[in-house]
Amino acid sequence: MKNIYLMLIIFFTTLLWSIINPKENFTCFLEIIPALIGVSVLAFTFKKFRFTNFTYFLILIHSIILFIGGHYTYAEVPLFDYIKEVFHQSRNNYDKVGHFAQGLVPAMIIRELFIRKKVISNQSFFNFIIVSICLAISAAYEWIEWGVSLGTGEGGDAFLGTQGYIWDTQSDMLFATIGAITGLILFSKIQDKQLQMV
Repeated sequence: MKNIYLMLIIFFTTLLWSIINPKENFTCFLEIIPALIGVSVLAFTFKKFRFTNFTYFLILIHSIILFIGGHYTYAEVPLFDYIKEVFHQSRNNYDKVGHFAQGLVPAMIIRELFIRKKVISNQSFFNFIIVSICLAISAAYEWIEWGVSLGTGEGGDAFLGTQGYIWDTQSDMLFATIGAITGLILFSKIQDKQLQMV
């Protein structure tokens, strides 16, 4: 439980930092709301279903990525402005970190749920189905970004964050797919070890 409390302290401290004088209030709200919904669902279901500390840690990292994007907007995160200059990139690519995490973290959440709830009996389709679900989540998020941009005009442009890149939506979904595959390759064994202690 100590680890959970520490992660909650980090979560709410970073959240507080994010909402103090953000670049754009509306964009900040849009970026942090998934993390707030997520932590609410986790708190509500904690007694019935407790994830491994490793999965909670990944959720925390994803939340921090969202909070940073909310505070600065994804197009203006200072470190990635610096990276843009050093490597002569055409745009600030912090949003790709967010979309990579949008694939990786849900993949590990879904994987743990599937294993513990015995959702899939045929293991040969296991990873394919997880990656497919993550791609569906990514596509749905792109629909949300599109809807917000259409509904709010210029107010939603910072949330959409294309920065003039016409393939932004497609590359966002690609990065989420790469994130999901990377998570399954790199972290499955770590998660399995923690699952043995559940």
